[in-house]
Amino acid sequence: MQRRQFIALPALAGSAVAPNARALDSGKYPSRAIRVVVPFPAGGGTDALARAVGQRLSSEIGQPVVIDNKPGANGIIGTDLVAKSAPDGYTLLLTIASHTIAPAIYKKLPYDTDKDFAPISLLAKYPYLITVPIDLPVNTFAEFIRYAKANPGKVSYASSGTGSGPHLGMELLSSMAGIEMVHVPYKGAAPANNDLAGGQVQCMLNNLLAAAAMLRAKKIKVLAVTTSTRSPALPDVPTVAESGYPGYEVVGWYGLFAPAGTPAATLSFLHASATKAINVPEVTDRLSGDGAILVASTPKEFADFVAADKAKWAAVAKKANISVD
Repeated sequence: MQRRQFIALPALAGSAVAPNARALDSGKYPSRAIRVVVPFPAGGGTDALARAVGQRLSSEIGQPVVIDNKPGANGIIGTDLVAKSAPDGYTLLLTIASHTIAPAIYKKLPYDTDKDFAPISLLAKYPYLITVPIDLPVNTFAEFIRYAKANPGKVSYASSGTGSGPHLGMELLSSMAGIEMVHVPYKGAAPANNDLAGGQVQCMLNNLLAAAAMLRAKKIKVLAVTTSTRSPALPDVPTVAESGYPGYEVVGWYGLFAPAGTPAATLSFLHASATKAINVPEVTDRLSGDGAILVASTPKEFADFVAADKAKWAAVAKKANISVD
């Protein structure tokens, strides 16, 4: 178990903490530390965002916020822990798109994605990057598609694991572009990027945080981004949609959940506090540096987004015949 704790000091919290402090005096929520479970290892993009938001959230609510990394089974272990936690607002889940992909590919999950979680906010979205080794003889996305079509079954793509966003995103691309590629799953983005840079695989859906070091070292190159519009972090890189495949969109995201049954007043408090925490400049600067875009949605907007994302990946997994026992 890996934990990081952020304790808000009154001198740092400012006037925003005062109303919450009065609520604590009257015995209202929150009266102790809040645990935010991140179902992935420390050091990744989700963990980095959780730490940035956790620090500001702690200052906002006047209580410690503990970031608890519970990696394993593509996020399922940590997610299940939250699903089975008391719905009292003291255990939360900060997760990513694998949350909506898992129901599409796993025949059995120890929790129900629809019934066991209460959405708080879609915090941010980010594009994936279509990346290839620096010496692959293509320089545009269109050239890569022609290369793949000329080498059916000989082009392999890496992912950070079976059932990850990069895995399903590439399957969607293969289907839309009519190309045949071989999936090579890795245990995380770091080893996948190492093999991508070395040419053992020819393509990977990356995020900017994971790819940054290899891009700076000019070991890999970006051909396109997967969002419907260009990324502010990479304004000169075209989208897949504008490169010949309109309708293609794959969005990475960070979202905050509580266990189902959490009182409405507690969810409302958490939403307001998290929205304030993620809107401060140091957090938004961190997001933009990682290529992410602030959203800070309402719970209803997040619920609708989750439903649509889940349906999208269910259709992709069915067409590609992807399943995990």
